[in-house]
Amino acid sequence: MARWVRRRDRAGRVLAVSNTEPGALERYAITRDKADRSAWAIDRLGRRFEGAAAINRVLGALGGPWRLAAGFYRFPPVKSLEDATYRWFARHR
Repeated sequence: MARWVRRRDRAGRVLAVSNTEPGALERYAITRDKADRSAWAIDRLGRRFEGAAAINRVLGALGGPWRLAAGFYRFPPVKSLEDATYRWFARHR
């Protein structure tokens, strides 16, 4: 995921860090179990986003068509569907 973000973030808006990078989990206080279970995003204010919320937060930060796609997450039916879909894929990867 970090590589995917880096390739699309030409403006440098997102610091994409792989959870396999030495010291990354400790630096962001995320346990190995949590990192293996979900994607994570932490904004400049220290707010933490997990799973589909994290993915949408990053997409929004990338801007352009990605921001438009992430905007749908604000609608409760879409949010519920994305959250459930993310949890299903996370359990089956």
